[in-house]
Amino acid sequence: MPNSQAPSPRTCPLDLEAQYNNRALVPDHPAVMQRWRETAEAAHAAHPPLEIAYGRGPREVMDLFEAAPGAPVAVFLHGGYWQSLDKSWFSGLAPALLAQGVSLAIPSYDLCPAVRLGTILGQVRAAVEHIRGRTGARPVVFGHSAGGHMAACMLSEGRASAAMAISGVFDLAPLIGTSLNTALDLDAREAAALSPIHWPVPNGSTPGGTVLDCIVGADESSEFLRQSRMMADHWAAHGVETRYEALPGLNHFTVLDPLFDEDSATTRRIVALSRAAKAA
Repeated sequence: MPNSQAPSPRTCPLDLEAQYNNRALVPDHPAVMQRWRETAEAAHAAHPPLEIAYGRGPREVMDLFEAAPGAPVAVFLHGGYWQSLDKSWFSGLAPALLAQGVSLAIPSYDLCPAVRLGTILGQVRAAVEHIRGRTGARPVVFGHSAGGHMAACMLSEGRASAAMAISGVFDLAPLIGTSLNTALDLDAREAAALSPIHWPVPNGSTPGGTVLDCIVGADESSEFLRQSRMMADHWAAHGVETRYEALPGLNHFTVLDPLFDEDSATTRRIVALSRAAKAA
């Protein structure tokens, strides 16, 4: 049920198409995505993952890169505005975590417009619960863009021990009037229902975790900066341990760069949260 105390929307009119269309905002995004593809292929060859079906559909599968038997597991939820990409693009995130003794699960999921966004959330729940059943512990869930939205949803529902939302969209209403909504087909009611800014805030009585990191590139649009700050502030006001950080010099695509470095603060943070979840 929507939370009546959720923050108010922005008061200044903006060109929301320009604010949320990240591929248009970052002209060299194809080069960045090509690096994702190249690092993914190299990591997949060097560390062949276990492919696990978490559902019956052809996209309801995940890659599990195992650091060692019994190692803590983090789950990465990919972006693409719920309408593009899959797990194969992001295998390159595994080596940095594996080097620190943390396993990584990367699920694919169905895409809009073939399914609705609510169906995708159901698939992500199933993937996270599969890892929880496999390990006996709620995993750390982190995600980028659409994946940041879904990571926060998993924490709200008590399915994650902690969440890191990277460049997340927590209020979907601004997308309604943009070209991104052609595939999503959201109306105001569905957008509100699927926006974690309106979902129950995890607290001491919520099973699972109450730690949320909202990370964003400092060079992203003002709307992406606002969304992450808004989410961190709102949940912090209700007792969640939150952290907001705008990473200097990074945009919506290069914001993932620190995750390819085993010594980066972002990687170390995921490792620390994963180890804490394992020890709990």
